[in-house]
Amino acid sequence: MAGYSCYNEGSIRDWQRHTSQFLAGKSFEKSGSFGPWLVTADEIPDPSKLTLETRINGKTVQTTTTDMMITAIPELIVYISTIMTLLPGDVIVTGTPAGVGFKRNPPLFMKPGDIAEVEISSVGVLKNPVAAEQGVH
Repeated sequence: MAGYSCYNEGSIRDWQRHTSQFLAGKSFEKSGSFGPWLVTADEIPDPSKLTLETRINGKTVQTTTTDMMITAIPELIVYISTIMTLLPGDVIVTGTPAGVGFKRNPPLFMKPGDIAEVEISSVGVLKNPVAAEQGVH
């Protein structure tokens, strides 16, 4: 394993609900972001001791620690490698903590002009502007 980074999938919620599987809504071209860099695995001796936080326009909307993950990172790698061959450069995105916008009361949906930030302690902050949809492919 090379290391750790932040990822913001940028789900397209209306497409995510087309089937019982979320793949379509989480796979749109140009909807996800990765970064701001890759922190090598040797720089994070225990990945189960990190804090994750998501902010929209500076307001915290999700927060958790990696020890709350259902499956530990080494176990995820073993499991995924039984399904497919993992190659250098592959990225495994592990999921999101509680607090996603459409499950909030009232629901919280990002809109053009919002700023989404994903922060992982010892890794960094991935900051993205929310843009209007540019058409259907």
